[in-house]
Amino acid sequence: MAQVWWENDCLAINEKVKTQAEERQAMLTKPAGSLGRLEEVAITLAALYGDDEPEIKQPLITIFAGDHGVVAQGVSAFPQAVTVEMIRNFVKGGAAISVLAQVNNAELKVVNCGTAFDVDFADDYAAYIDKQIGQGTADLSLESAMTAEQLEQALSIGQQIIEQAKKDGIDLFIAGEMGIGNTTPAAALGCAYLSQNAKNMAGRGTGIDDAALLNKMNVIDNALARLPLAELTAEQILQELGGFEIAAIVGAYIRCAQLGIPVLVDGFITTAAALAACKMNPQVQDWLLFAHESVEPGHALMLDALAAKPLLSLGLRLGEGSGAGTALPILRQACALHNGMATFAEAAVSNK
Repeated sequence: MAQVWWENDCLAINEKVKTQAEERQAMLTKPAGSLGRLEEVAITLAALYGDDEPEIKQPLITIFAGDHGVVAQGVSAFPQAVTVEMIRNFVKGGAAISVLAQVNNAELKVVNCGTAFDVDFADDYAAYIDKQIGQGTADLSLESAMTAEQLEQALSIGQQIIEQAKKDGIDLFIAGEMGIGNTTPAAALGCAYLSQNAKNMAGRGTGIDDAALLNKMNVIDNALARLPLAELTAEQILQELGGFEIAAIVGAYIRCAQLGIPVLVDGFITTAAALAACKMNPQVQDWLLFAHESVEPGHALMLDALAAKPLLSLGLRLGEGSGAGTALPILRQACALHNGMATFAEAAVSNK
């Protein structure tokens, strides 16, 4: 069987530059390790960029949107029409991630992977990209969320976005997501990949009450029960339980690693995509940095499985890339400190 594009090798990190960055950190005018995670971030980015003076110049934030058939099971507190309404809000600049993109001087794009309602913009927004596969996925609790062909289409959406980003000179990628009910497929994927049950993985998402949470757990367990999980590949699990927007993010993460673009992963749903990407191509993991740990209970389980060390823990549960947008300045500050601080020799400061 021919190898598919997402199985192709990812770029190797530059170990020589990593060593150079570690040596520079040891020479800067501070006690070794006193800048904590900021030192680790700078060294990691140096290795990924192949530059011992790393700098984030042109970040891209892309929101992938899609609807989910499983909302028919009452898993969300909000109606499905909100997905399209929020797409409009993103491109008009009114959403949290819109503000964060502007503050961070980051380009923002919004990709419609398949919504249940039509997007009818009165104006032509350059940030909006229409890549609709269908009017949302099927109900994953009853049947495959998507066909094999739809999965490949969704993965290719992410691939294409990143290939264009590479041409445009993008040097850091943040994926956000929008899709009413999408914490349910994200939790289902986490369960399937990590052999967990819904009680450990599912959370309140947009703020459902106790009865709705119990129902959500039952819906996820029903989805898992209909599948011979041990016999399925990572791709097949994504097809069965994922979403169009989640699969597009998977494709984007894999292509970033193949083309050498570092990724700052956002929250619960994008971490589910990161988990899927690493199951499909383990080399992706080197290219992922993690912004924060959300309050969704399954997020910590996924982060642990990925050996991830999130930068922030602020009680966030908004999604749409907001945690990564909040953490982006930390990456830039880590680089600035690494590049701009004087060494002991330069500053004529005594070292121990």
